Amino acid sequence: MTELIAPGLVQPLVEVLLVLGLAAFALGVLTYRGSWFVKKARLYLFTTDHKKIGLMYIVTGFIFFFIGGSYAILIRTDLGFVQGLGLDPETTLGITPDVYSTLFTMHGVLMIFMFVMPVLAGFGNLLVPSMIGAREMALPRINAIAFWMIPPAGVILILSNAYAGWTGYVPLSEQAFGPNPHGIDLWILGLHILSASSMMGAANFLVTIIKHRAPGVEFWNLPLFVWSILINSVLLLFALPSLTIALTFVLADRNFGTHILAASNGTPLGGALLYQNLFWFFAHPEVYILVLPAFGIISTVLPKLARKDIFGYGAMAVSLGVFAVLSFAVWQHHMFVTGVSTNVRFVFMLSTMAIAVPSAVKTFNWLATLWGGRIWMAVPMWFCAAFITGFVIGGLSGLFLASIPIDYLYHATYFVVAHFHYVILGGTVMALFAGIYFYYPVLVRRWYNQRLAQIHFVLTYIGTNVLLFPMFILGAEGMPRRVYEYLPTANFQFWNFVSSIGAAIFGIAQLFFVFNMVHSYFKGEPVTTDDPWGEPLPSKMTGPVPTPAPLPSRSPVPAVSAAPTVPGPGLLH
Repeated sequence: MTELIAPGLVQPLVEVLLVLGLAAFALGVLTYRGSWFVKKARLYLFTTDHKKIGLMYIVTGFIFFFIGGSYAILIRTDLGFVQGLGLDPETTLGITPDVYSTLFTMHGVLMIFMFVMPVLAGFGNLLVPSMIGAREMALPRINAIAFWMIPPAGVILILSNAYAGWTGYVPLSEQAFGPNPHGIDLWILGLHILSASSMMGAANFLVTIIKHRAPGVEFWNLPLFVWSILINSVLLLFALPSLTIALTFVLADRNFGTHILAASNGTPLGGALLYQNLFWFFAHPEVYILVLPAFGIISTVLPKLARKDIFGYGAMAVSLGVFAVLSFAVWQHHMFVTGVSTNVRFVFMLSTMAIAVPSAVKTFNWLATLWGGRIWMAVPMWFCAAFITGFVIGGLSGLFLASIPIDYLYHATYFVVAHFHYVILGGTVMALFAGIYFYYPVLVRRWYNQRLAQIHFVLTYIGTNVLLFPMFILGAEGMPRRVYEYLPTANFQFWNFVSSIGAAIFGIAQLFFVFNMVHSYFKGEPVTTDDPWGEPLPSKMTGPVPTPAPLPSRSPVPAVSAAPTVPGPGLLH
């Protein structure tokens, strides 16, 4: 077949198209809203206001969401639409093995470190001070610095074109790749900057929650979202140093000839296993860093729209702490196939299965909160329900991988890809959309278009499941992950094609989301009440009227640092 794109040019073309797209968007904004843009830029550029910083976190995260998603679309186009139809990826798209390695590496790194983590930090900045009665974050300038470290780190990561997978396993990450000899060095630099930013933010949250609560706001009556941010900050402070150490070892081996990871303890594989232990001691708590604030968002939105207090507040708070403890005791289940002692593997298998207990506590408590509630089936509630289903599928599939003999079958197959993506895409991302649709009218004081929001949900939910569920089948049939070509069997080609259709549906859905958010900012119907999510019309309510449990009493006198919430024209206007 005639070569359409020269091999090796896909990555530069993607970056050029992204830059041109962002430039066109910026030019359009300046053309039609130039004075407004300048005013807003001056307002946000030097701000230390926690709400404005929170919004900048969220907007920045979603910009990288689309950049990281473009890499995923190329991956799915290769595996589903090109190879699924029996074509050659090199001659059709110009995707060589090296280009493919870069695509899935950058997709994973950007989605985790530049999308999910910043957006969750944005929600923390928006909500935590108000929820605990504080006027501002404890260290507002540090808060601003932590945010402004993120955009340059994202640019460095994109320019790195790293090729060693988002895990950066050695010895691959220590090898010099001809066309991109310093890619891993830039990748490590970007992650070091992001780690420093996250640790600064985590320390800020801890000080704010512990020392800046208003009178009457005690640990036993903290909102669950605040609990999730508190525990999430502890996880960050304990987990990130392990990643920093591992990456510093790689950097030293690459540039200073230290050979720390090349051969450890006199064994050829020692360095690789040392890196894996250090990396997964960070990366498995990282999974809960990506999920715990999402739990907090669901535990905030769902009770409000169910018109009930959260069921089992104490158990929900304790389960968050159990997640934190157990998350540091399960990392070696990622290494069951590396020859670890059977006794060690057995202990980690039990601890991994034990983590299903707090997961079940939270899931059943959310369902109990819905039971008997007067549920307002608004779009945020739709996304809450989607989160529960996605998280359950992701969690149950994790139990399969916790079993040593089953993990031997499914390790490094697409079953693992489906499991992880169901937790993050089917879980955390659904919670993020629930939070955005819930707080948009609160902050902007305008309603989004309900029909567009419903279309966004339907397409997102269908796309997510059509994209991910076939990966379970592919993994069960033995298709390995991280491969640029696969055996052209009928089943592999068919299910990859179906999965890629799901990716296309999911991508189209996000265009509805962006248009709705931008258009509604200028043209949305004004919010006319102090609480947009107050009691709706009776015709929209279903179920019996619940008897709410009494809330803990709080001191009516605010602390010196507390600022009462005053309804206004909206944070963004």
